[in-house]
Amino acid sequence: MEIESGKILIEIFFLFGAAKTLGWLSQKLGQPAVVGELTAGIIIGPHALGLVHAGPIVNVLAEIGAIVLLFSAGLEQRLSELMRVGWVSTRVAMLGIAVPFGLGFGAGLWFKHSNTESIFLGTALVATSVGITARVLEDVGQQQSRSGRIILGAAVIDDILGMIILAVVSGVTLGQKDARQIAIAVILALGLVIFVLLAGRGMIRRVVPRVAHFTRQKSYFSLALLICLGLSVLAVEVGIAAIIGAFLAGLVFSEEETAEDLRVKTHAIYEFVVPFFFVAMGMAMDIRVFARKEILLVAGIVTFLAIVGKLVSCGLAAMNLGWLEALRIGVGMVPRGEVGLIVALIGLNQKVMSAELYSVIVIMSLITTMIVPPVLTRLYAKAKPAAPVTPIP
Repeated sequence: MEIESGKILIEIFFLFGAAKTLGWLSQKLGQPAVVGELTAGIIIGPHALGLVHAGPIVNVLAEIGAIVLLFSAGLEQRLSELMRVGWVSTRVAMLGIAVPFGLGFGAGLWFKHSNTESIFLGTALVATSVGITARVLEDVGQQQSRSGRIILGAAVIDDILGMIILAVVSGVTLGQKDARQIAIAVILALGLVIFVLLAGRGMIRRVVPRVAHFTRQKSYFSLALLICLGLSVLAVEVGIAAIIGAFLAGLVFSEEETAEDLRVKTHAIYEFVVPFFFVAMGMAMDIRVFARKEILLVAGIVTFLAIVGKLVSCGLAAMNLGWLEALRIGVGMVPRGEVGLIVALIGLNQKVMSAELYSVIVIMSLITTMIVPPVLTRLYAKAKPAAPVTPIP
């Protein structure tokens, strides 16, 4: 047992050390840390140096990392502000789902992949990375701008609907659900989202004072983590990904008086566990596919479709705001980041997706993640920083 524990600690050391080192280097080169963390996983993983192999410990750390990532992203949003651009965000999200899914599914069939693989490819092109886009908007001071709030609102809707689509697709491909079960799963998933968004804040405001009454210590952070984990479990039970429950938990706490303190404390956990998620994604990628020209060709075409699909569909949906705002929104919806990787990993783990297609989706997620920060920063270069929104009492 002692030897095994030592081996686990060594693997955690290599995972964390490589993620932080290459993440730092990536930021020095003007790219998001996630690019370096994914690269770290590729390098130290079983398909390259073989310093670390995927196992239960790595998988658990990766799952916790994904939950904390989305909880943190939810804390950075203000639900009331997202609701104010609800119609525009919904319009952007719906077009941003339909067009990329159709392009991804069609590309999969064109390249002779099975219907199941093509559906997973289409699903991977649906969701926008809330984490990546939110980070860029924060860096340029535009999280609270009109276009920034539309992007974040649409990205949230994309992620929720994308995960519902993924849950349905996963159930169908594994033969676990018939039409009736699928309908029930969709209703339960939407019901959970709507209930938390409409009633969650009020419930939290009644629970927090009661918790404070029974303890002398500030237990807000512990309560927030407990609710985050609880909603993550509930999300899985109703058929959507745990990360959606975590994101909803973040949204519930985002406008409370304790929100800033929660952000600071969550950031400390974020710095430790989130890199494990991205490293695990990189470890699943077989770098030998880069030696195959046909894979690179497919990856290039899929990446092009992923960019154009979001840019055109989301931009057109926001064209009434002016061409510059529409362009900002279109570009802001391009990065797939962690969500595309989650879809790919689920397909690979369920053995309904080939290693080649997994690598294609990873390459697409990497490229769309890398190109957006510099482009979006340039589009906002002359925009005045948006005034911060005062938390609603």
